[in-house]
Amino acid sequence: MRVLVTGGAGFIGSHYARTMLSGGYPGFEDAEVTVFDKLTYAGNLANLAPVADDPRYRFVQGDICVAADLDAALPGHDVVVNFAAESHVDRSIIGAAEFVLTNVLGAQQVFEASLRHGVGRVVHVSTDEVYGSVDEGSWTEDHILEPNSPYSAAKAGSDLIARAYAMTYGLNISITRCSNNYGPYHFPEKVIPLFVTNLLDGKKVPLYGVGANVRDWLFVDDHCRGIQLVVEKGAPGEYYNIGGGRELSNRELTEQLLAATGRDWSYVEEIVDPRGGGHDKRYSVDYSKTGALGYAPRTTFEDGLALTVQWYRDNRAWWEPLKAAAATARS
Repeated sequence: MRVLVTGGAGFIGSHYARTMLSGGYPGFEDAEVTVFDKLTYAGNLANLAPVADDPRYRFVQGDICVAADLDAALPGHDVVVNFAAESHVDRSIIGAAEFVLTNVLGAQQVFEASLRHGVGRVVHVSTDEVYGSVDEGSWTEDHILEPNSPYSAAKAGSDLIARAYAMTYGLNISITRCSNNYGPYHFPEKVIPLFVTNLLDGKKVPLYGVGANVRDWLFVDDHCRGIQLVVEKGAPGEYYNIGGGRELSNRELTEQLLAATGRDWSYVEEIVDPRGGGHDKRYSVDYSKTGALGYAPRTTFEDGLALTVQWYRDNRAWWEPLKAAAATARS
């Protein structure tokens, strides 16, 4: 079994690759894993250091938007899992073009190359943000798509293209939609790693508005287990929600992070949200369809957060250069 993981040097993709190479997915213990990644700012080979010496691991630097790059890497693989994407809402609001290029055209190129090379199974990893915002209840997979940011709109486009490749060309592809992930190796521009690393350094954290936005939090290992179940059992052209089952407002999340790092509310800077529209009030997914495949989150938010905070305490050598580089780029 050979598995190609696009975007496999990023936060979630690298967790999936590390877990597979460490024998974490029954039936795939002997799988060979090729990580295909462009190594943009969020792609980091240090994320794969724990498995870099595994003889079943191979890394290929390439761009999913370039057919020749895919053609050089993809032949001979049985499974493709497409994690590759631009994924930061704030960045998409500042500059939407790169998100449309990578998340729509890039995804289509992955699907087309999979057809071209006879790949037997493809899973496209998406987001619950394609649904928009929900005041009450939870989205099922047949809910209307109402994306509100360039990021989520581009992901919604790729989801529809994935389905079209199943319906029109017979590609054996399924689509997963996850809630907000957290865990080790998370690039420190996202809220949990940003807040944790700031607080560990005794710096303040920005809380936009009154922190009323609500998100469902999903530990990265649970997410990747859900993806693997869809790889093994998902149906062509079908969508599968993967949630963590723990909703928190941004204010509640901030309180949890303060407690976990031994800080108090004086480390919070409450500011007017400078980001404008595109930030949805509440996300909540119904993941019973994926549950029917055998999925259920195993990691409580408290346990996952404690593990995550400790990882950042123990791995300054990983995140300090990333934050320094980001600060230099802004100056």
